[in-house]
Amino acid sequence: VTVFTTPTCVWCGKAKEFLKENSVPFKEVDVAADQKAAEYMIEKSGQMGVPVIEIDGQFIVGYDKKAMKKALKLN
Repeated sequence: VTVFTTPTCVWCGKAKEFLKENSVPFKEVDVAADQKAAEYMIEKSGQMGVPVIEIDGQFIVGYDKKAMKKALKLN
């Protein structure tokens, strides 16, 4: 699981907290500091806003708990 974030993003923090609460290991990528990661995120998701969460090749845009639960197969 990869979470594309920026330092000032409130919803990114909520997404990371959700993953921690559900014991899901993740890698955080700061797209404000990593131009190549930002380009990858935009190319794959079509979005410039964060958070974008990549789970097994599926991209979830925004803090969408329902979509994250489904992608992670959580109840």
